[in-house]
Amino acid sequence: MARIVKEQAYAVKRNEILDVARRLVDTKGYEQMTIQDILDDLRISKCAFYHYVDSKQTLLEAVTERAAEGIEQLVLAIVHDPALPALEKLQRVFDMLNRLKTARKEFFLPLLRVWYADDNAIVRQKLRVAWLKLVAPWYSAIIRQGIQEGVITTSYPDQVGEVVLSLIWDLGDTLGELLLSFKPERDDMPRVESIVAAYTDALERVLGVSTGSLHLTDAETLKEWFVSSRDNI
Repeated sequence: MARIVKEQAYAVKRNEILDVARRLVDTKGYEQMTIQDILDDLRISKCAFYHYVDSKQTLLEAVTERAAEGIEQLVLAIVHDPALPALEKLQRVFDMLNRLKTARKEFFLPLLRVWYADDNAIVRQKLRVAWLKLVAPWYSAIIRQGIQEGVITTSYPDQVGEVVLSLIWDLGDTLGELLLSFKPERDDMPRVESIVAAYTDALERVLGVSTGSLHLTDAETLKEWFVSSRDNI
């Protein structure tokens, strides 16, 4: 019993460290964040910190893996729903990812410049790798289901799962960078919408599904981010 309590206490403190690290990455950038920042925030010693994390690099890996695991759990609930056909599962995953981002819009918007700064390049890459590793197999499971249902045509379900995730990630990065330079007075929305349409077309072609089968996002969500949010960036 004492061992279980000790392990629980260890997990709680380590999660506190990861929480602070994630917040500092979001607000300062990974390169600007120091171990001392974390020590000051939590009021712990350097010795105590290294009891839970042995380096800044290990800390980064833990933060990104935990973020990817959170996404994986949400995807799993959709993947394992026996009542849903494959294309509906894919659409629900896309919708879920959109809702997650939009729900935290007021938090993310002021941090966009930090997130897409060079200081966070390594964080973005680490998170992408972790996301691909954890979530791609579940996309592949949906794709295999779609092949069985006759609505998806590909000879490479495992590889295509990674391609789909890469398209989603790349679109997110493209839209994020566009948001930083977006000017409503220039009527930039057609360009934004055409980029989303191009990625959606690429996705449908990769999966071999008919045009209009899937929607990576919708016009109202785009307007909420690009038109309604300008004053917060």
